[in-house]
Amino acid sequence: MELQGKRAIVTGGVRGIGKEIVRQLMEHGVQVAVFDIDADGLKSLEGEITGVRPFECDLSKYDHVRQAVAECFDEFQSLDILVNNAGILYSAPLLSFSLDGLKPHDVGMWGKVIATNLDSVFYMTVSVVEKMVMRRTKGVVINISSISAAGNAGQSAYSAAKAGVNALTATWAKELASWGIRVVGIAPGFCETESTHAAMSQAALKEVLTEAPLKRLGSVSEIAEGVIFAIRNDFFTGKTLEIDGGLTV
Repeated sequence: MELQGKRAIVTGGVRGIGKEIVRQLMEHGVQVAVFDIDADGLKSLEGEITGVRPFECDLSKYDHVRQAVAECFDEFQSLDILVNNAGILYSAPLLSFSLDGLKPHDVGMWGKVIATNLDSVFYMTVSVVEKMVMRRTKGVVINISSISAAGNAGQSAYSAAKAGVNALTATWAKELASWGIRVVGIAPGFCETESTHAAMSQAALKEVLTEAPLKRLGSVSEIAEGVIFAIRNDFFTGKTLEIDGGLTV
């Protein structure tokens, strides 16, 4: 796909990897709308990246997504690219020990992680793809997954959600190909972001990096470059590209 003049939605684009994806897309001449629940973050993003179109939206609620997508489509008149980037990191084992004895995984956080990382991908994709098909747009959907989809100890909810994202990527690539719509996954490894440092201790990160051939965290620009590649390569669909410094080798 040639990027110049295309129109895109990026979810969770106010910081980290999402923000860098927005920046790189706009550098390639793409008109970008950012869907995010963080109203203050959206205002800051507007001041930082000229021309970005902000939409405050709770991506875990289907009716919010439907309304925001409809408003964005009315404004843009077409949608070519969807990047499902929104998500939250949460680390907790299934069972842990506390002063009060065994402590089970928080059920509320299980639901929140699944809703934010998996439900939102379904809500956004079904809403945007509907618009693509109506306009016969040969578009592309990029799902930001994680190498944790293979199962990461201490991340039950996050791993389950990202495994679901990988399954949806393969499923939708098969279903939507006849409409000329590609679906691709990008699975980052451990990256230099606020969310990574918030979710993991320095000791845990150090241990992970000793196992990675490149011995370092990835940068947000390296992940965003992978997104640009996936959008531009019209023969790439149905697969999830792991960008992880060799950690899963």
